Amino acid sequence: MTATGEVTAGKIVEAGRQLIMRRGYSGFSYSDVADAIDIRKASIHHHFPTKADLVVAVVKQSRLAFDADMAALQASGADAVAQLRAYLGYWENCIAEDSAPFCVAGMLGAEMPALPNEVALEVRAHFDDLAAWLEHVLKSGVRRKQFRLNASVQTEARKLVSLVYGAMLAARAYGSASLFRDVTGDVVEKLIKPRKTTKPE
Repeated sequence: MTATGEVTAGKIVEAGRQLIMRRGYSGFSYSDVADAIDIRKASIHHHFPTKADLVVAVVKQSRLAFDADMAALQASGADAVAQLRAYLGYWENCIAEDSAPFCVAGMLGAEMPALPNEVALEVRAHFDDLAAWLEHVLKSGVRRKQFRLNASVQTEARKLVSLVYGAMLAARAYGSASLFRDVTGDVVEKLIKPRKTTKPE
Protein backbone atom coordinates (compact mmCIF):
# COMPACT_ATOMS: atom_id res chain seq x y z
CA MET A 1 0.00 0.00 0.00
CA THR A 2 1.31 3.46 -0.91
CA ALA A 3 1.73 6.23 1.66
CA THR A 4 -1.32 7.96 0.19
CA GLY A 5 -3.27 4.74 0.46
CA GLU A 6 -2.25 4.33 4.10
CA VAL A 7 -3.41 7.87 4.90
CA THR A 8 -6.74 7.26 3.19
CA ALA A 9 -7.22 3.94 4.99
CA GLY A 10 -6.39 5.65 8.28
CA LYS A 11 -9.00 8.34 7.67
CA ILE A 12 -11.60 5.70 6.83
CA VAL A 13 -10.83 3.77 10.01
CA GLU A 14 -11.06 6.91 12.14
CA ALA A 15 -14.38 7.88 10.55
CA GLY A 16 -15.63 4.36 11.18
CA ARG A 17 -14.53 4.57 14.80
CA GLN A 18 -16.40 7.82 15.38
CA LEU A 19 -19.54 6.47 13.74
CA ILE A 20 -19.47 3.20 15.68
CA MET A 21 -19.01 5.02 19.00
CA ARG A 22 -22.13 7.07 18.34
CA ARG A 23 -24.36 4.75 16.34
CA GLY A 24 -23.12 1.17 16.72
CA TYR A 25 -22.64 -1.38 13.96
CA SER A 26 -26.14 -1.22 12.53
CA GLY A 27 -26.38 2.56 12.69
CA PHE A 28 -23.94 3.55 9.97
CA SER A 29 -23.25 2.79 6.33
CA TYR A 30 -20.47 3.43 3.85
CA SER A 31 -22.45 6.47 2.71
CA ASP A 32 -22.00 7.93 6.21
CA VAL A 33 -18.27 7.27 6.08
CA ALA A 34 -18.05 8.83 2.61
CA ASP A 35 -19.89 11.94 3.79
CA ALA A 36 -17.74 12.23 6.93
CA ILE A 37 -14.43 12.42 5.08
CA ASP A 38 -15.57 13.49 1.60
CA ILE A 39 -14.55 10.33 -0.21
CA ARG A 40 -16.23 8.12 -2.79
CA LYS A 41 -17.81 4.89 -1.57
CA ALA A 42 -15.80 3.04 -4.22
CA SER A 43 -12.61 4.21 -2.51
CA ILE A 44 -13.83 2.83 0.82
CA HIS A 45 -14.60 -0.53 -0.78
CA HIS A 46 -11.11 -0.53 -2.31
CA HIS A 47 -9.56 -0.47 1.17
CA PHE A 48 -12.28 -2.38 3.03
CA PRO A 49 -14.38 -4.55 0.70
CA THR A 50 -17.08 -5.13 3.34
CA LYS A 51 -18.41 -3.30 6.36
CA ALA A 52 -17.23 -6.16 8.54
CA ASP A 53 -13.68 -5.66 7.21
CA LEU A 54 -13.78 -2.01 8.22
CA VAL A 55 -15.18 -2.68 11.69
CA VAL A 56 -12.61 -5.41 12.35
CA ALA A 57 -9.89 -2.90 11.40
CA VAL A 58 -11.38 -0.34 13.80
CA VAL A 59 -11.45 -2.78 16.72
CA LYS A 60 -7.94 -4.05 15.97
CA GLN A 61 -6.66 -0.48 15.96
CA SER A 62 -8.35 0.15 19.32
CA ARG A 63 -6.79 -3.00 20.76
CA LEU A 64 -3.32 -2.01 19.57
CA ALA A 65 -3.72 1.49 21.02
CA PHE A 66 -4.89 0.05 24.34
CA ASP A 67 -1.96 -2.38 24.51
CA ALA A 68 0.53 0.40 23.75
CA ASP A 69 -0.98 2.79 26.29
CA MET A 70 -1.05 0.19 29.06
CA ALA A 71 2.51 -0.91 28.29
CA ALA A 72 3.68 2.70 28.51
CA LEU A 73 1.81 3.14 31.78
CA GLN A 74 3.44 0.06 33.24
CA ALA A 75 6.87 1.12 31.99
CA SER A 76 6.44 4.49 33.70
CA GLY A 77 6.74 2.75 37.06
CA ALA A 78 3.21 3.63 38.16
CA ASP A 79 1.93 1.31 40.88
CA ALA A 80 -1.28 -0.71 40.60
CA VAL A 81 -3.53 1.96 42.12
CA ALA A 82 -2.11 4.65 39.81
CA GLN A 83 -2.50 2.40 36.75
CA LEU A 84 -6.13 1.62 37.55
CA ARG A 85 -6.93 5.27 38.20
CA ALA A 86 -5.18 6.31 34.99
CA TYR A 87 -7.30 3.85 32.98
CA LEU A 88 -10.53 5.09 34.56
CA GLY A 89 -9.40 8.71 34.22
CA TYR A 90 -8.83 8.21 30.52
CA TRP A 91 -12.46 7.22 29.98
CA GLU A 92 -13.73 9.95 32.27
CA ASN A 93 -11.92 12.56 30.15
CA CYS A 94 -13.09 11.00 26.89
CA ILE A 95 -16.71 11.10 28.09
CA ALA A 96 -16.40 14.65 29.41
CA GLU A 97 -14.77 15.96 26.21
CA ASP A 98 -17.00 13.85 23.93
CA SER A 99 -13.87 12.73 22.09
CA ALA A 100 -14.74 9.08 22.75
CA PRO A 101 -18.14 9.01 24.46
CA PHE A 102 -18.29 5.22 24.41
CA CYS A 103 -15.79 2.44 23.81
CA VAL A 104 -16.03 0.97 20.31
CA ALA A 105 -15.99 -2.57 21.67
CA GLY A 106 -18.65 -1.67 24.21
CA MET A 107 -20.99 -0.37 21.54
CA LEU A 108 -20.40 -3.43 19.41
CA GLY A 109 -20.78 -5.75 22.39
CA ALA A 110 -24.37 -4.58 22.80
CA GLU A 111 -25.06 -5.86 19.28
CA MET A 112 -23.11 -9.10 19.63
CA PRO A 113 -25.89 -11.50 18.49
CA ALA A 114 -26.28 -9.56 15.23
CA LEU A 115 -22.59 -9.06 14.43
CA PRO A 116 -20.76 -10.96 11.70
CA ASN A 117 -18.64 -13.71 13.25
CA GLU A 118 -15.30 -12.07 12.44
CA VAL A 119 -16.38 -8.85 14.15
CA ALA A 120 -17.73 -10.71 17.20
CA LEU A 121 -14.43 -12.56 17.58
CA GLU A 122 -12.48 -9.29 17.53
CA VAL A 123 -14.80 -7.73 20.11
CA ARG A 124 -14.38 -10.71 22.44
CA ALA A 125 -10.62 -10.46 22.00
CA HIS A 126 -10.79 -6.83 23.14
CA PHE A 127 -12.59 -7.78 26.33
CA ASP A 128 -10.15 -10.65 26.89
CA ASP A 129 -7.26 -8.19 26.57
CA LEU A 130 -8.86 -5.78 29.03
CA ALA A 131 -9.64 -8.51 31.57
CA ALA A 132 -6.09 -9.87 31.30
CA TRP A 133 -4.61 -6.42 31.91
CA LEU A 134 -6.88 -5.83 34.90
CA GLU A 135 -5.91 -9.22 36.33
CA HIS A 136 -2.25 -8.21 36.04
CA VAL A 137 -2.90 -4.89 37.79
CA LEU A 138 -4.92 -6.51 40.56
CA LYS A 139 -2.28 -9.19 41.13
CA SER A 140 0.36 -6.50 41.37
CA GLY A 141 -1.75 -4.54 43.84
CA VAL A 142 -2.37 -7.59 46.01
CA ARG A 143 1.31 -8.50 45.95
CA ARG A 144 2.22 -4.99 47.12
CA LYS A 145 -0.58 -5.08 49.70
CA GLN A 146 -2.41 -2.21 48.01
CA PHE A 147 -5.61 -4.10 47.17
CA ARG A 148 -7.81 -6.36 49.21
CA LEU A 149 -9.99 -8.58 47.03
CA ASN A 150 -13.22 -10.28 48.03
CA ALA A 151 -13.01 -12.86 45.23
CA SER A 152 -10.45 -14.35 42.86
CA VAL A 153 -8.38 -12.05 40.66
CA GLN A 154 -10.22 -13.35 37.59
CA THR A 155 -13.63 -12.66 39.12
CA GLU A 156 -12.67 -9.20 40.35
CA ALA A 157 -11.23 -8.30 36.94
CA ARG A 158 -14.46 -9.27 35.18
CA LYS A 159 -16.50 -7.40 37.77
CA LEU A 160 -14.41 -4.31 37.01
CA VAL A 161 -14.97 -4.71 33.28
CA SER A 162 -18.72 -4.94 33.87
CA LEU A 163 -18.69 -1.95 36.17
CA VAL A 164 -16.67 0.27 33.83
CA TYR A 165 -18.94 -0.42 30.88
CA GLY A 166 -22.08 -0.12 32.97
CA ALA A 167 -20.88 3.23 34.28
CA MET A 168 -20.05 4.31 30.74
CA LEU A 169 -23.58 3.46 29.65
CA ALA A 170 -25.14 5.26 32.61
CA ALA A 171 -22.99 8.34 32.01
CA ARG A 172 -24.18 8.41 28.41
CA ALA A 173 -27.83 7.94 29.37
CA TYR A 174 -27.70 10.73 31.94
CA GLY A 175 -25.30 12.95 30.02
CA SER A 176 -23.01 13.09 33.05
CA ALA A 177 -19.29 12.37 32.99
CA SER A 178 -19.23 12.94 36.75
CA LEU A 179 -21.49 9.92 37.20
CA PHE A 180 -18.82 7.73 35.62
CA ARG A 181 -16.22 9.19 38.00
CA ASP A 182 -18.42 8.70 41.06
CA VAL A 183 -19.26 5.08 40.27
CA THR A 184 -15.80 3.93 39.26
CA GLY A 185 -14.00 5.96 41.91
CA ASP A 186 -16.07 4.37 44.64
CA VAL A 187 -15.09 0.90 43.49
CA VAL A 188 -11.38 1.75 43.47
CA GLU A 189 -11.63 3.04 47.03
CA LYS A 190 -13.25 -0.23 48.11
CA LEU A 191 -10.44 -2.21 46.50
CA ILE A 192 -7.70 -0.24 48.23
CA LYS A 193 -6.50 -2.05 51.31
CA PRO A 194 -7.01 0.11 54.40
CA ARG A 195 -3.81 1.21 56.08
CA LYS A 196 -3.22 -0.04 59.58
CA THR A 197 -3.76 2.64 62.16
CA THR A 198 -2.11 2.74 65.54
CA LYS A 199 -4.32 2.95 68.58
CA PRO A 200 -3.93 6.14 70.59
CA GLU A 201 -2.21 5.63 73.90
